[in-house]
Amino acid sequence: MFQNQKIINMKKIILAILFFVASFSFANAQTKAKTTKKKATTTTSTSVTGTTPKHVKADGTADKRYKENKTTTTTTTTGPKKKDGTADMRYKANKKKK
Repeated sequence: MFQNQKIINMKKIILAILFFVASFSFANAQTKAKTTKKKATTTTSTSVTGTTPKHVKADGTADKRYKENKTTTTTTTTGPKKKDGTADMRYKANKKKK
């Protein structure tokens, strides 16, 4: 007799928890997400070599999926470096100035 009562109580608790969780998920589903409209900007960018890029998107900007259109920056640090060769940012000499 006590075994059946425990199972019934457990089912009620589980159903109550599921109902509680489901009510929050439905409430979140009905909130509207803010959408912002982006203005179309047409900017032209030049590649590192100074020539016109070979691969261009429809709006005239360089397509960054291609290696020749990617810009790479190398920074040299005067301070200590880690074992892998990157700058150790714990030192003042390696930190960027604001």
